[in-house]
Amino acid sequence: MVLKCHLLRQHPKMNQQVKDVIARAQFPVKLQCLFDPPKMRYRVLLGGRGGAKSWGVARALLIKGAQKPLRILCAREVQISIKDSVHKLLSDQITALGLGAFYEITQNTIRGQNGTEFIFVGLKTHNIANVKSIEGIDIAWVEEANTVSASSWKVLIPTIRKEDSEIWVTFNPELESDPTYERFVLKPPPDAIVQKVNWSDNPWFPETLESERQYLKMTDPEAYNQVWEGVCRQTVDGAVFAKEMQFAEVDGRITKVPYEPAKPVHAVFDLGWSDATAIWFVQFVGMETRLIRYLEDSQQTIAYYLAKLQTFGYVYDTLWLPHDAQNKTLAANGRSIEEIVRNSGFKTRILERTPIVDSIDAARTIFRNCWFDRDNCSDGLQCLRHYRYEVDPDTKAFSKTPIHDQYSHGADAFRMLGLMVAEPKQAKPKRPTYSPPGSWMG
Repeated sequence: MVLKCHLLRQHPKMNQQVKDVIARAQFPVKLQCLFDPPKMRYRVLLGGRGGAKSWGVARALLIKGAQKPLRILCAREVQISIKDSVHKLLSDQITALGLGAFYEITQNTIRGQNGTEFIFVGLKTHNIANVKSIEGIDIAWVEEANTVSASSWKVLIPTIRKEDSEIWVTFNPELESDPTYERFVLKPPPDAIVQKVNWSDNPWFPETLESERQYLKMTDPEAYNQVWEGVCRQTVDGAVFAKEMQFAEVDGRITKVPYEPAKPVHAVFDLGWSDATAIWFVQFVGMETRLIRYLEDSQQTIAYYLAKLQTFGYVYDTLWLPHDAQNKTLAANGRSIEEIVRNSGFKTRILERTPIVDSIDAARTIFRNCWFDRDNCSDGLQCLRHYRYEVDPDTKAFSKTPIHDQYSHGADAFRMLGLMVAEPKQAKPKRPTYSPPGSWMG
């Protein structure tokens, strides 16, 4: 079944050429939800590969932008460069629709003759203040939304505040515990239309993909269900802490974990600048290791994080830093991160450099006693669930070290926590070294 676009409402001032282009446009029938009902806060498309979700949304937004002036925000969790965005997809659809004379495509933007504008951002990779400052958005399209963190949603949603503004969401589900799946599928808001779209709903599903689909169905049924049918997995392939996270859920150790004022808080860091800095906040109560909060941000100075720590109202014992916090940097006026933290009045300890495999073992050892606050540690829990080894598609063998991606920073900080609990000895002093200019966060 094919949806004919000539059935859609047309703006009276639209020129005849654009009207003709729109009249010829076609969509899978299930994408009618992108146009009707006319007013809806959230339009959510989820499902497996080959359903034409992103293709359809790109085409629909270009048509809507040709009908009347719109300001459209195209967002994803991580966007290092414009190549990571849907800019190329939109550009291809402009050509396919014959709207090249209407839309001007520049390196970083797309603009229509009527004033329509497409803006591209990464929710995690842009300064959060810049995302908050974006005004006048009519439609925000969040692509690959299965990777969007709970904190990113908390920032984005109130940012899209123009009267009758909408948020469109497209994603292939991975885990039921992912914030996007929880927010829009398990507990959808009342003003949301949620539509599952799979390969079988795409009237133009290509023969090449059909061969891949059939092969995966025969060789790996569980992967097939997730990749092609949009069924959530219990764990991601190669998940490092798969069993530990499953036991934590079954045992009820992912719950509400209140701050205990009578006990001090330890903060365990994994440091980064272009990459994220990740911090776990932990209290030790009896035999329990209580994870009461997780904090993650990027491109912020160490002073920013120290100030942020003070806003939570905790009484701190020790700030645990990785070995590279001892490096003196020119960016910090010849001081190390450790020195800056100590001079700020915090008790500080350095964790010795340890092979990844040993720190993973240390983290696994402490898992059985860990209790996680479901809300305040949501983004950190997402990191632990998605921290994974790469899996060879042919041999099914795991790589030797975990993949470095947006989930690894929170997991790396948790590995540091494992080392801290397993061997809480005073670190041996090291001779400071200089790092290249521009590194670290002075």
